[in-house]
Amino acid sequence: MNLSNLSPQKGAKKQRKRLGRGPGTGHGKTAGRGHKGYKSRSGSGVKPGFEGGQMPLQRRLPKRGFNNIFRKEFTIVSLDQLEAFEGSDIITTQALVEAGVVKAGAAVKVLANGAITKAIKVQVEKTSGKAKELIEAAGGEVL
Repeated sequence: MNLSNLSPQKGAKKQRKRLGRGPGTGHGKTAGRGHKGYKSRSGSGVKPGFEGGQMPLQRRLPKRGFNNIFRKEFTIVSLDQLEAFEGSDIITTQALVEAGVVKAGAAVKVLANGAITKAIKVQVEKTSGKAKELIEAAGGEVL
């Protein structure tokens, strides 16, 4: 036995049912859909959530809370992650994207997770108060 004569086990592969290919196939004319009715038509089929005319579950349940459409999502960056950068240049959101720390188009917030020893300059969308204190205590600056 070698790779040239390998084949699937008998019965493992099954041909798909080819519908609407004449009366000799047994699946011609109506193509297994029967005569008339909703399910015989093209584009038919019960849509997700449809419960036969009964009020669907997603409409029966009450809405809860408040959904702020103006909410801004921030990607969190910790001080430990900023430790890897060189102290001389300014750490911007673009620099974090290039380093692979955050994804492109993300707003960044620096949190005080970990510690920082280098004097770094940070210029991002948001910084927590504690993170700002720690960066400035290490001789750095938040722009």
